[in-house]
Amino acid sequence: MAKCKTVHQQTLLNQLREVTGTTDIQLLQQALQVSNGDLAEAVAFLTEKNAKVPQQDETTYYQTSQVASDRYISVGSQADTNVIDLTGDDKDDLQRAIALSLEESNRAFRETGITDEEQAISRVLEASIAENKASLKRTHTEVWSDSPNPHDRKRIDNCPVGLKNVGNTCWFSAVIQSLFNLLEFQRLVLNYSPPARVHDLPRNQKEHRNLPFMQELRNLFSLMVGSKRKYVDPSRAVEILKDAFKSSESQQQDVSEFTHKLLDWLEDAFQMKAEEDREGEKPKNPMVELFYGRFLAVGVLEGKKFENTEMFGQYPLQVNGFKDLHECLEAAMIEGEIESLHSAENSARSGQEHWFTELPPVLTFELSRFEFNQALGRPEKIHNKLEFPSMLYMDRYMDRNREITRIKREEIRRLKEHLTLLQQRLERYLSYGSGPKRFPLADVLQYAMEFASSKPVCTSPVEDIDASAPPGGTTGQQLPPPSTAEQDSLPPLESSGPASSPTTASTVAQQQRVPIHKPFTQSRLPPDLPMHPAPRHITEEELRVLEGCLHRWRSEVENDTRDLQGSITRIHRTIELMYSDKSMMQVPYRLHAVLVHEGQANAGHYWAYIYDPHQRCWMKYNDISVTKSSWEELVRDSFGGYRNASAYCLMYINDKKPFLIEEEFDKETGQILSGMDKLPPDLKHFVREDNELFDKEIEEWDALQARKAQQEKLALATAAAAASAASSTSTSSSSPQPMSIESSPPDNTVPQQDPEYMEQPSPTNDSKHLQEDTERAISRAAAEQEERSPEALLNAAIKLEYARLLRFAQEDTSPEIDYRLQHIIVYFIQNQAPKKILERTLLTQFADRNLAFDERCKSIMNVARAKLDLIKPEEVNMDEYEMWHQAYRNFRETTSFMVTGLELFQKTNYMEALMYLIYSYQYNKELLSKGLYRGHDEELLGHYRRQCLLKLNEQAAAMFESGEEPEVTTGLGVMNELVVPCIPLLLIHDADRDLLAVEDMRNRWCSYLGQEMESNLQEKLTDFLPKLLDCSTEIKSFHDPPKLPTYSTLELCERFSRIMAALCRVPTEGR
Repeated sequence: MAKCKTVHQQTLLNQLREVTGTTDIQLLQQALQVSNGDLAEAVAFLTEKNAKVPQQDETTYYQTSQVASDRYISVGSQADTNVIDLTGDDKDDLQRAIALSLEESNRAFRETGITDEEQAISRVLEASIAENKASLKRTHTEVWSDSPNPHDRKRIDNCPVGLKNVGNTCWFSAVIQSLFNLLEFQRLVLNYSPPARVHDLPRNQKEHRNLPFMQELRNLFSLMVGSKRKYVDPSRAVEILKDAFKSSESQQQDVSEFTHKLLDWLEDAFQMKAEEDREGEKPKNPMVELFYGRFLAVGVLEGKKFENTEMFGQYPLQVNGFKDLHECLEAAMIEGEIESLHSAENSARSGQEHWFTELPPVLTFELSRFEFNQALGRPEKIHNKLEFPSMLYMDRYMDRNREITRIKREEIRRLKEHLTLLQQRLERYLSYGSGPKRFPLADVLQYAMEFASSKPVCTSPVEDIDASAPPGGTTGQQLPPPSTAEQDSLPPLESSGPASSPTTASTVAQQQRVPIHKPFTQSRLPPDLPMHPAPRHITEEELRVLEGCLHRWRSEVENDTRDLQGSITRIHRTIELMYSDKSMMQVPYRLHAVLVHEGQANAGHYWAYIYDPHQRCWMKYNDISVTKSSWEELVRDSFGGYRNASAYCLMYINDKKPFLIEEEFDKETGQILSGMDKLPPDLKHFVREDNELFDKEIEEWDALQARKAQQEKLALATAAAAASAASSTSTSSSSPQPMSIESSPPDNTVPQQDPEYMEQPSPTNDSKHLQEDTERAISRAAAEQEERSPEALLNAAIKLEYARLLRFAQEDTSPEIDYRLQHIIVYFIQNQAPKKILERTLLTQFADRNLAFDERCKSIMNVARAKLDLIKPEEVNMDEYEMWHQAYRNFRETTSFMVTGLELFQKTNYMEALMYLIYSYQYNKELLSKGLYRGHDEELLGHYRRQCLLKLNEQAAAMFESGEEPEVTTGLGVMNELVVPCIPLLLIHDADRDLLAVEDMRNRWCSYLGQEMESNLQEKLTDFLPKLLDCSTEIKSFHDPPKLPTYSTLELCERFSRIMAALCRVPTEGR
């Protein structure tokens, strides 16, 4: 669509503002007039007018100056060495650079038809694709990878579909999701068909780019509608954009710039279709109808009035210096000195007002949160808080309300002037005094009244205080003045030095120790208490007059203060309600989406909050993660001022046009179209094919897992049979091998040996410990049981052993004792395992071959084995039996990881400790999901996992600060390979302490952005920060779990006890 002349002039103004940093509209307009619209001359003119300051480099200039109709700031690459130095004082260099950039831009456009802005977009897309392809070749932990289990990637019911981040493309995900959830836009894209005569059209650059992109966007939208996947891959759409422009530079893309270009391309694609459909008539472009509006620029330039109608898409708003969205809009709608706009006098002043004549159904505000720091020569992010409403009434900005709005603005201006005077008066009451310290006047009068009414306690504040007493506390007893005779006998003061006699010294010391009580001080306050100041001399009459005056003055001051505060409150309320009458609430716009950026100007992460009108809640779209959210969370992340996160783009929709978000109805049945029913035939076929591929992937995965399980069962059965054959040569046929806890054997097979927590075939420290418990139970049973048959003794011993273990399970213990590690039965009791599982496990304990050291134990062992052999498959579910024993093995393994990690943490070996703590936390969380007593304290593990990451972050930051190449490389390696991959684990559950830890780590690295450093360090930091600031909760691939040796029960219990006792000695705030 052709851009009108006024839009071009506004564009040049915006470019000049961003390139030069000049905000004076009159000066910018003057520069354009002097240069006749030549951007290079205009910049040169402004640089002559202003003090010479460092300018942007060439790369940044390209990306901030060549923008179509909106104001943008994007971050250029700092790595280009073939640029002219614009940071010095040589004006010729500056002019050459600008001329060169414009010449290159014009030459490129003539040759290729591709504008500079499109080339800037291509650099970003190229970087994203390169990052995606490079990630496939990487083997360390920054690789983005899908879970191998397709069930983890399966869409649940009709949950919204996420978009995979294919390499610094979170900006793509945020924008696409915001547009996709505009159902009218979704319908336009899904039902788009290319022009029928597309093959007859000239194959220009726009057609070559737009039509394939539209098809890929349709494909992407159709997958987001009907896919069975939890998230889909947008790589092909990005590939189309990448293929359209060739470039090798990289940067992270700016949301508003991408949105602008995306709408431009869509507009071109729909324009071709609209021109074909409406031959001979002026075609209507649905993209223009949906996203573009018009405003009237009314102003005075050097005394001459003008009116121009201009079109706008995304409306840019400055954030700095404003507290809410209405203040931003008011400032954007008025430029210059507006008194001359509606003044009868022919003033030389200049200024203009904007009045909306037509608002688009979808109204997008671009919040300018980046500004160029000319001193540092780079952009910086504005983190100021900016509030915005969920419902925005635009009536006050409409041209049809121009006169009434001007009246109200004038009234508000008058009220604010009056408000300023009242606030100044109030300040004099609340901050009274002429010195550096000020106090409320009412308090000053109260203090004076308290002073006047205080009673003096002595005639001098130092009368009864010994000058030699220590300050601030008790004083010693005061030494009485010596008598005249004593004074004569004492040496002079100056001679009481080393030459003084010992007798004299001892006499003085003795006198100092004698307490003397003065009669007139006995009723006085103790001298060690602080004394209130009080007037020395005041009569009753003086006090009465003074108290009356002070009390009256204080009442007057309090009344005046209340009156001022009341007036200020009323004025604030009047201003707030100025536009609340119904006539000014006829153009409601409801907040549809908020695009959020977290990070700094040259690095960060984007996500979106989008309102779901059907569920009536906010949803958070963060790459592959789509979760329910709330207005409170949106406010926390979007208003700014709290963290490095803030809203960067606001999308409002006309609340009187429900078709924007309404579902489509079937024309025949009247039913709401949903899912695949919303898709045209070609897209239904496309989605079905993709779903079939995904179903096939699930089937193949399930078949593979079934084969693996069958192979494991066969291997275990083979091992059990081999163990049975080996044991039959050394035992009688009536003494079968004890039942295994490592497998679930088939019927009539004797399983393999017991694991380490039960008995072993050969005695070890572990088995001896359990063996002693078993023999002790047998001995007690023999002493208490009258019937001495082996079966009776076995039953009695099992009851005694169970009673002992039950006491352990019910006992409250200190943190360093965990009876679950000592015996599997304690674990089973605490987790309410079935009775049959408990009985079989106890029988296995008493069937241990190592009990056969005497005839009594041997006979009991044989009975226990016989009972095991007689248990029928239907009596004990062996799959369930194996499941419980596997759960206990997992518990011991998790304990081993935890103990090892905590021991390494205690030794400050944080790099090795991290993986143990990461895996122990993950394994422990899985255990706790099945029962409260199946794992360990989650907060404890979470604390040390968090602390380990913070310690590593601290070490890596210190290495980076050293500036030494090997240290810097090592530090960034630690961050990339250890810390960064673990950050999603802290973000995924939104725990406050974990979120604060991540924020601390990010802030530490972001703080370097404002510091001077070598260019190579700056380059490495710029490359590293996007990875650190990526807020996606997608889990990236990790190293394999560390290998653990097999620990005996005794050894594991001792290590657990030692480390827990050591942690208990750490102060609470240290844990």
